[in-house]
Amino acid sequence: MKKVVLLTTGGTIASKPNKEGRLVAGELTGNELAKICGIPNDIEVEVISILQKPSMHISIQDLLDVKIKIEEIYENDTVNGIVLTHGTDSLEETAYFLDLVIADERPIVITGSQRAPDEIGSDSYINLRHAIYTACNDQLKGVGTVVVFNERIFAAKYVKKEHASNIQGFNAFGFGYLGIIDNDKVYLYQKPTTREFYKIEATKEIPTVDIIKCYLNADDKFIRASIAANVSGIVLEGTGRGQVSPLMTDAINEALNKGITILITTASEEGYVYPTYEYLGSAYDLYKAGVILGGDLDSKKARIKLMVLELANEKIKEKFE
Repeated sequence: MKKVVLLTTGGTIASKPNKEGRLVAGELTGNELAKICGIPNDIEVEVISILQKPSMHISIQDLLDVKIKIEEIYENDTVNGIVLTHGTDSLEETAYFLDLVIADERPIVITGSQRAPDEIGSDSYINLRHAIYTACNDQLKGVGTVVVFNERIFAAKYVKKEHASNIQGFNAFGFGYLGIIDNDKVYLYQKPTTREFYKIEATKEIPTVDIIKCYLNADDKFIRASIAANVSGIVLEGTGRGQVSPLMTDAINEALNKGITILITTASEEGYVYPTYEYLGSAYDLYKAGVILGGDLDSKKARIKLMVLELANEKIKEKFE
């Protein structure tokens, strides 16, 4: 019999309605969740309730604690895989963080739900069941952290929450899903060709990285606020190939001169930032000034990677470009 460890952190999948009928996320413990949703009886499942929070209450320190717990669990050779239940609002960020910092090749599968366990049409039960079967499937070895949602398996690097409430809550635009689960059987069609892993220093101070969105006539007030807050990094969510408003450039240069690492990403769903154009605020203009091109990562994933690289004492520019 295969063995899966179920780690629970809260979220909608572990929520209960209050007296007014509104959901309170993270109210159910791991054992309560397993009892309500049901788990496969042909797999040994050990349940550990590590957090009970709405996902927007989860901190980077919480993620470091989850990482340590996963590494402790994987010291046991009898464990085939790990399932982590999580609120959907920040699920993609946690998934990518764990994908970057866990070296073990055994699967880490993250899932959640758009509807509470006792709501009509809840996806809690089926998502949890499918995640457990995925976590103990040998095909997933070496794939890294994946997200299982609505019968589909997604790579952590590109998965995004695509709908606020629909049970088809996640997608990977331009990349698709790695496989599906049908009648409890896992079908894997593709795997990522490369994996990134960084050994982080858990005792190092957690870096502060802000995300600043760029838009028509955007000025520099948010950049200057970040400078005043002594952040270690800023991720600019630019437009197209990585352009920003020219009203932002003086503050960008000031931040760079103060030693703040700045990345430029694109708000577009697909495509790389690239120094195509030459004018004030273009990706080329920013690159010449010392801004790092963020590849094809969205701003939230770029922020996670930047923080991980700082915790790992890695050369940041080389790992992005």
